[in-house]
Amino acid sequence: MNTNNASHVPAPGRTHADFDVVVIGAGLSGLYQLYRLRRSGLKALVFEAGDGIGGTWFWNRYPGARVDSQSHVYQYWFSKEIHEDWTWSERFCAQPELERYINFIADRCGLWDDIQLGTRVTGLRYDDNGRCWHVETDRGDRVTAQFVVSCTGMLSAPLTDLFPGQKRFRGELYHTARWPKTPVVFEGKRVGVVGTGATGIQVIQTIAPLVTQLKVFQRTPQYTIQMNNWRWNEPDHKQLHARFDELKQRVHNTFAGFDFDFERGSYHALTPAQRRDALEELWHDGTLAFWVGSFPEVLVDENVNADVTAFVREKMRARIERPELAAKLIPTRYGFGTRRVPLETHYLEAYNRDNVELVDISQTPIREITEKGVRTAAGEYELDMLIFATGFDAATGALTRIDIRGREGRTLKEKWGEDIRTAMGLQLHGFPNFFMTGAPLAPSAAFCNMTTCLQQQVDWITDTICYLRDRGRQTIEPTAEKEEQWLQHHEEIANATLLVKTDSWYLGSNVKGKQRRLLSYVGGVAAYRQQCDQVMAAGYPGFVMA
Repeated sequence: MNTNNASHVPAPGRTHADFDVVVIGAGLSGLYQLYRLRRSGLKALVFEAGDGIGGTWFWNRYPGARVDSQSHVYQYWFSKEIHEDWTWSERFCAQPELERYINFIADRCGLWDDIQLGTRVTGLRYDDNGRCWHVETDRGDRVTAQFVVSCTGMLSAPLTDLFPGQKRFRGELYHTARWPKTPVVFEGKRVGVVGTGATGIQVIQTIAPLVTQLKVFQRTPQYTIQMNNWRWNEPDHKQLHARFDELKQRVHNTFAGFDFDFERGSYHALTPAQRRDALEELWHDGTLAFWVGSFPEVLVDENVNADVTAFVREKMRARIERPELAAKLIPTRYGFGTRRVPLETHYLEAYNRDNVELVDISQTPIREITEKGVRTAAGEYELDMLIFATGFDAATGALTRIDIRGREGRTLKEKWGEDIRTAMGLQLHGFPNFFMTGAPLAPSAAFCNMTTCLQQQVDWITDTICYLRDRGRQTIEPTAEKEEQWLQHHEEIANATLLVKTDSWYLGSNVKGKQRRLLSYVGGVAAYRQQCDQVMAAGYPGFVMA
């Protein structure tokens, strides 16, 4: 792993430097985008706000941070040779190993020279006359680029300052998405955690045995799946390396971008005993296959969803010692799988501990953060440390926090403030030569194994840029009609599912004033890829080139 990244970083404050492409973000998609651009002979520069690469796996180093896609499919597929030189230690790897893997890739591919760390892009302005983008950063850079590719991540704009008085708190205060690199000591402390989504769950299950007291402030209970993790051994590594070509093909042709799919047929075609056996098998597997690899009817059929929900509630209830606690921890107001489903390890058992207390803030809301702790409608909880796991402005937040101005000076924030829409989650009408990964209305906005979907989008973007170059074209932009057509297709599929009936960050419901729309395309990863490939093969109908 590179230990002196600063020596590879171009000096900030550059002006009048022209690039073929500027990439925003050096996470999983940004690094692969840089790799593809350089291999295509294009001059590119990546601006990264952090002082290290890795995106999610740089910023989210909170206690217990771990991937919930199996590590053997949560990886790059562009080099079999590089794949064989890396071995995963666990079925579900923790943050430190994922960060090492990403740095290993950057080292092996020699990417450092074109990455500028510690630099946040603050403004993008499209120049109609010059047919280029003017890019500004917080370190004084002023550069131009023919193309801009946003690789900012779909969960990279954390929601902070949600409660009055946060700055008054005199104890230690942390947000999981901005966790410090220096060690945090939990022993002997009274700790509060606000939020019980996937991140909060990982924190809670990890620190519960360490702290003197743990107060968990829960607004919405979550359905969870017990993670079945194990250490890989040498025979495992050999088998996974031998399956490289098979897995590379497989992940792009399943519903959610994993190596599993809906392969058990229709739920309705099975007997009750067969259904139970299938659910037990999937539950024992301990992966997200129970959610997006069981039966497709779970996401669209209320009766099937009710059956599976009852099964999950039964499994959860068996792990919670007190009935009154189970009533608070097990959801009753929405069905399984209609919100993001976390994997967990001994999360529910944490609440059986004497030092852990669940505070139901749906009944007694948080009024303010005080100097001493958290005040709810029921009273004050004095704490030494407060951890916010309060989520993100998903899919849109990272881009609307940048001043992005397209043709005629219209901002992206204005566009999405009126209506969240894209053309295939890849481009926007009114913003020529601006590409996105992890943006709204694509599977990569939340509903897929992220490495699968991000690599597919990067490949499409790179091939499109090369298509323009090879034909002497300078710009590409979707028509308003193309954008509307994709929106209507997206809405038709979304509205046929149960997802739109449950408030969650999937619909932007966690952000005050945000339009309620399913942010992720749920037609399936394979179907999405096929449509992208068809657009390219047909010469980009619905996209204007000049």
